[in-house]
Amino acid sequence: MIDREIESLEEFDHVIEGTGSLNGWRVQSVDLSDRTEALTSAAHETEGAVFLGCRMTPEAMAAIRDGGGLVFPPVPRVPFDPYRGRLYSPEELFEGLSDGGYEATPDARSYAWFQRTKADGDVFSSMLRAVHDDAVSDALDEHLVGARVVGVMGGHKLKRGTDAYAGAARLGRALTRAGHTVATGGGPGAMEAANLGAYAAPFDDGMLSKALEMLAESPSFEPSVGDWAEAAFQVRDGWPGGGASVGIPTWFYGHEPPNAFAQHIAKYFVNAVREDGLLARSNAGVVFLPGAAGTVQEIFDHATPNYYGSRGAPTPMVLVDKAHWTETLPAWPLLTALAQGRPMERRIALVDSVEEAPAALERLTEG
Repeated sequence: MIDREIESLEEFDHVIEGTGSLNGWRVQSVDLSDRTEALTSAAHETEGAVFLGCRMTPEAMAAIRDGGGLVFPPVPRVPFDPYRGRLYSPEELFEGLSDGGYEATPDARSYAWFQRTKADGDVFSSMLRAVHDDAVSDALDEHLVGARVVGVMGGHKLKRGTDAYAGAARLGRALTRAGHTVATGGGPGAMEAANLGAYAAPFDDGMLSKALEMLAESPSFEPSVGDWAEAAFQVRDGWPGGGASVGIPTWFYGHEPPNAFAQHIAKYFVNAVREDGLLARSNAGVVFLPGAAGTVQEIFDHATPNYYGSRGAPTPMVLVDKAHWTETLPAWPLLTALAQGRPMERRIALVDSVEEAPAALERLTEG
């Protein structure tokens, strides 16, 4: 990971004041409109510097190029920044929700752009998606440095107001209080519940109970994403400053909006990059709640590198709900057959309830 990145105006000023040289630096999505003097000064070198999506005057752009730097200007008329240097926030993705409805938000407009361009064969659109997703991955890696990340997987159709939703929320809270960073697919259902639990972690236990009651008034994102999201923001407004967690959703599944409880959101266009990235970054293990095809796929996506050891030592896998994973969708018998006689055999567990999952995860980590 390159350590010569500038992602804010404050960082830019610090480098200029400290060294006067921008040689070899990468500057991402910083508004440099008021830094023309610094960029055109003969004392400030730009050899090998790369400016990605930075706003600047034509004079500054010419000076950078004359000094041996590269300038990739902002891309007009797209609803996202392909060169972004930071993860999304819920407020950013849902901006304009109250005034214009969900269709007016950057999240919905980015999905609409994706729908228009994903099959048009335009290499420029393909390039923008690839650059955006790579920038998001870079920001995610920077955010998770040193974190003990536990992934929580589960179905997107799980409704607010159900016992299973409340259980997933308690799981997210317990993992966060134990010092883990909860990472989910960033969407609704079990994913939202786990992110909600992480958000509730700093508060007393009564907060989560009240939040669950409030959210039950809008049990699903169907038929109205707007009402569903507004209910989440009402909870956040009632209890500001909640615990942090990560959501990793995708515009590939446009019918699944991101949830507002993941404080840090890495949203992708390419679902395969998102899926692999979520599981690969779950370095402290993964908890699999009951789900359908997507969750089954995630179980074996995670089992494969554990089986071959391609990511080093196997990481814990805890499947929750014995009946679901042995009868309804019998993934557990196949997983145990794969694990037999291999190092990953000591890193898998099947439990009945979410209350058992944190202890099982801890046991597998130590074993």
